Amino acid sequence: MEGKKFNCETESEKEVPAEALATARHELGEHNGINMSIEASNTFTFKDSETMNRAFQGEVGPKTGIYIYSRHLNPTVQNLGRQIAAMEGTETGYCTASGMSAISSVLLHLCNSGGHAVAAKTLYGGSHALLTHFLQQKCNITTTFVDIVDLEEVDNAMIEGKTSVLYFESISNPTLNVANIPELSKIAHAKGVKVVVDNTFTPMILSPAKLGADVVVHSISKYMSGEADIIAGAICGPAEIVDQMRDPHQGPLMVLGPTMNPKLAFEISGRIPHLSMRMKKHCKRAMKFVAKIKELDPNLVVLYPGLEEHPQHSLLKSMSNKDYGFGGVFCVDMKTEERANRLMDKLQNNSKFGFMGVSLGYYETLMTCSSSSTNSMLDDKEKERAGISPGLIRFSVGYVGTFEQKWSQFTKAYSEM
Repeated sequence: MEGKKFNCETESEKEVPAEALATARHELGEHNGINMSIEASNTFTFKDSETMNRAFQGEVGPKTGIYIYSRHLNPTVQNLGRQIAAMEGTETGYCTASGMSAISSVLLHLCNSGGHAVAAKTLYGGSHALLTHFLQQKCNITTTFVDIVDLEEVDNAMIEGKTSVLYFESISNPTLNVANIPELSKIAHAKGVKVVVDNTFTPMILSPAKLGADVVVHSISKYMSGEADIIAGAICGPAEIVDQMRDPHQGPLMVLGPTMNPKLAFEISGRIPHLSMRMKKHCKRAMKFVAKIKELDPNLVVLYPGLEEHPQHSLLKSMSNKDYGFGGVFCVDMKTEERANRLMDKLQNNSKFGFMGVSLGYYETLMTCSSSSTNSMLDDKEKERAGISPGLIRFSVGYVGTFEQKWSQFTKAYSEM
């Protein structure tokens, strides 16, 4: 089932991500430098003891320029959070030490012991392991996994009064199914369920909060970083939720300690402004590769939502921000792990097409056999239910070199299979 294009109501909501970033000016540096300063302090002083006491009671805080401790909130990290929140169209944002720390903090905040979550059956392996094992065994939180494309199945899986979260990826890792965010949000909200969306695969392309989601999480390590050199995450959502998460007494962002280092926040903040250009390059190159691969071998199974034959092609087109394309990741199914490994070996070692690596969003192409790497945490039955073939290769398309050069490298390796 495909929903209609979600209509934003306010002028600010109509801004595309790049425009929103342009109006979310970060603070000037300490001496009016055009780049913000790095606040490297782990603790902060107060003008008097009364202010200190009021800060710990939550009566004063960052909105009035008062900070307690950098695990709670740091000005430099806060500025990066504002940038990413502007990009996602949310009220506020909080940056964490990793994508998984962002996901786990949100789920632990929204789910209580004895509670229930509904999640997509196809997820990044770490997220699946968190929901399947850790939350159930350590926190008594159970999860029902569903086909996120089947809206009726999702609706039926929710237990009114018990289910607190619906969790899914905007585009599933690695099968590239597209979630109908507006319709899923309507279904969840009708039962009082919060919608949490992992938008790691589609920053700039999709804006889940504008489509109805409550909380958006990211692994900044991927496209936002762009250089495969850092580990970081982000939580974007309404102040009501994020402020509760960083409550100085009970909030998971305070007691679990997943906060980002301010020096890293400063570094990442300089990469966000050109994310828009990089995403367009990734998407354009991916679309060209997929079209040529389909010509090269019409019998090869290729997964990419930019293909008109993809079951959610029209859905993604209706939800996406204008001019950003269909994503920088595509998959080819070599059917067996042996054939997948052989192709990747030839692509990396014989033709220098790209690198075998489990991340994405790098300027070079990265490739991995998902079944035996990023989703190896799933057992065989779980992989089958998730639609993850043993020979499925996920390609995160880079943009260095000319297309003609990279295509020549691909065809050279494929001809040797």
